[in-house]
Amino acid sequence: MVGRSEIKTAAAHIHGQVRDTPLLEPGAGFFDSAARIGLKLELLQHTGSFKPRGALHRALTSAVPESGLIAASGGNHGLAVAWVADRLGVPGEIFVPEVSPPAKVDKIRKLGATVHVTGALYDDALAACRLRQAETGALDIHAYDHTDTIAGAGTIALEIERDVPNVDTVLVSLGGGGLASGIAAWFAGTDTRVIVVEPETSQCFAAAMAAGEPVDVTVAGIAADSLGARRIGATNWTTLTSGDASSVTVPDQSIRDAQRRLWRHTQLVAEPGGATAAAALWSGAYVPSSDESVAVIVCGANCDPTSVL
Repeated sequence: MVGRSEIKTAAAHIHGQVRDTPLLEPGAGFFDSAARIGLKLELLQHTGSFKPRGALHRALTSAVPESGLIAASGGNHGLAVAWVADRLGVPGEIFVPEVSPPAKVDKIRKLGATVHVTGALYDDALAACRLRQAETGALDIHAYDHTDTIAGAGTIALEIERDVPNVDTVLVSLGGGGLASGIAAWFAGTDTRVIVVEPETSQCFAAAMAAGEPVDVTVAGIAADSLGARRIGATNWTTLTSGDASSVTVPDQSIRDAQRRLWRHTQLVAEPGGATAAAALWSGAYVPSSDESVAVIVCGANCDPTSVL
């Protein structure tokens, strides 16, 4: 299990190497709510998403072989692992599915990693990655289901608590569960609620909550590249349920609307997965009370900017 101690250790390991991202308060009425709502701008992190926190922590706490790092990713995690490999001066090899946007794939290549586009979805790329890892012996940095990755992602919660003491609620999107479980691990046992937000078209946590255990789900929709895991990670599921996280889902149209609102009113270009947590507020999937303090994690920016216009 990951807790505050492990997250504090992760913060010390990656301090000065990842960005301490700002928390923006866009002002009263931005979310059609009287609540105090802040945007945690993790889309300003290196490579355009929160992923370098977990990937770097995993690499720094592991023995990295000469064959370097290997990972499967919908795109953002691959960017992070390629960035870490470049920093460490070791080879990077990334497997991405066909659903990954060309912009993300090109950015991975520009960071110097070898890229393989294989299979329709993330889980297909993961299977190919595991076969290759058995051949090369490279360090496999899983996108979400590893305690070091979770602890690295959890450092975001440490920053939120510092910037918004006694925050009532944190809204966070979920693909396989790395980010959300890191947030839940930090706030477990406190009065802060963690609300997991997923697209209606890809909702492995909501399905697991309904079934009482992780189950396979259908993956589709505009955020499938970043929030498109068929099943929540085992470690992530345990961490989220131990942290008493709640679940809401939003339609794709609300995610697209959130992208456009973020651009029109704050000039932030958020990819669909990055805007999903904010979509919960505008769609009414989560309605805060007037005296509530809410932090919304905007976790990714890797998309075609014209898609938010």
